[in-house]
Amino acid sequence: MPAEDQLPWVPLTFTQVASLFTDLTVPWWLAGGHAISAVVGRPYRRHDDIDVLVLRRDQAAVRSLLRAWDCWMADPPGTLRRWPVDALLPPAAHDVWCREHAGGPWKLQLMFDEHDPASGWWRSRRDPRITRPLATLTAPGTFPLPVLAPEIQLWYKAKQPRPKDALDLAMVLPALSVVQRAWLRQALRTTYGPTHPWFGALNDTRLRPR
Repeated sequence: MPAEDQLPWVPLTFTQVASLFTDLTVPWWLAGGHAISAVVGRPYRRHDDIDVLVLRRDQAAVRSLLRAWDCWMADPPGTLRRWPVDALLPPAAHDVWCREHAGGPWKLQLMFDEHDPASGWWRSRRDPRITRPLATLTAPGTFPLPVLAPEIQLWYKAKQPRPKDALDLAMVLPALSVVQRAWLRQALRTTYGPTHPWFGALNDTRLRPR
């Protein structure tokens, strides 16, 4: 019998995600490569899964929404174990795989991020210096569901960029405003230093922001 992390993915569609989360009263965002594709406005590469970002403070509401689902946390990272309905995630667990029933294909990946209780702002789980108001986490534009701002998703992808991450950057860069580019530059500089390989593309004047 294959290990749980070897079972196949059959990701939910945008419409299914929107329907599933329609009654959730806490903030949530479509994330990952799908968030970039949504901003670009068309599919341009294959996606193996679909990600939704939520805040750790809201984990009980999210687990209640998915109470009938079989959810497994990556704790420690790289090792899956079940997330019971009535349990809180350990502090180091921020990645949860979800499926409709045990033994079925994986349908959804939840990513849990942090917030600053004093200000109420979002704070990155990866670097607490990277923070901004919750209201600015949603990508501008009209989408059928809330989409994570692409500059934030790109910053997460920048840790160890793969070819598909470089493609995401190239595809969405012309759609980023001057403000979005400036935020991404500063976030990259703060976390990864001034020599990150993406600065070249960000500073390319041929890719003009709208």
